[in-house]
Amino acid sequence: MERKSKVIILKIRKYLFQTLNIMLGTMIMAIGVSQFLLPNQLSSGGFSGIATITYYLLNWPVGTVVFVLNIPFFILAYFKLGKKFVYRAITGTIFLSIFLDVFDKFPSFTEDRFLACIYGGIIIGIGTALILKANASTGGSDLLAYLVNYFNPNIRTSNVIVFLDIFIVGINTIFFKQIEIGLYSAITIYIMGKMLDIVFEGVNFTKTIFIISKEYEKISEKIGKEIKRGSTGIYAKGMYKNEEKMMLFCVGSRTEVAKITRICYSLDPTCFIVVSNAREVIGKGFKLVAKE
Repeated sequence: MERKSKVIILKIRKYLFQTLNIMLGTMIMAIGVSQFLLPNQLSSGGFSGIATITYYLLNWPVGTVVFVLNIPFFILAYFKLGKKFVYRAITGTIFLSIFLDVFDKFPSFTEDRFLACIYGGIIIGIGTALILKANASTGGSDLLAYLVNYFNPNIRTSNVIVFLDIFIVGINTIFFKQIEIGLYSAITIYIMGKMLDIVFEGVNFTKTIFIISKEYEKISEKIGKEIKRGSTGIYAKGMYKNEEKMMLFCVGSRTEVAKITRICYSLDPTCFIVVSNAREVIGKGFKLVAKE
């Protein structure tokens, strides 16, 4: 009985934390749209782009239009994607709709389109990341993409989202008859994507380093002592001279790359080094995944 009550408390905490994340994320998104994009006729794609047109054409509130546009897709998703997914999507859309209509009543932060597309993209990207971290959605092109993928699994959701965003931005450009709107909106969408990467992966990007040297043992030892990073020896074969050799594989932060390179060339000026970006590194010394 006691264990059951603890499980219930944990579920309630998880639900409250998730809801707070959705609320905070949608509030940040609404600030980006209402205070930066909307006053400058810019679009970040999705249903908010369509709502921008109705706002200027018919003076309909953006938040209300966004919610109404989502209703038929909520009904379809309820039967096809499940209750939990739709519940989180409805929660996110309701909060976003309310905040959009609230912040729209305040004066905009800037009327400079360049500043609006930059800061709007940053703010909306952060808000979207918080919503995604809560395993939620604000409907729109995301929800439509999931539905398309359900009916045709061969179509990737990311491709559908990109296509819809381009299509909606194109409609905005045609409606306002200004090519600049499309160009600035494209910058906004690009920055949003970059902000999502930063929030999910952090700013301390990890690098993978491949080192080919005859002094691999000394290099490996010195990297371990001075930088406290391990390295892995990989047997390789140079096809040009048909020679077998040892290649070191090492992972480090961006600031550690210069130190590792310096160590390598101090021990072997003829060594060959390749540095590339690591999408994500999980394990001791890097990101650890919490156990369920």
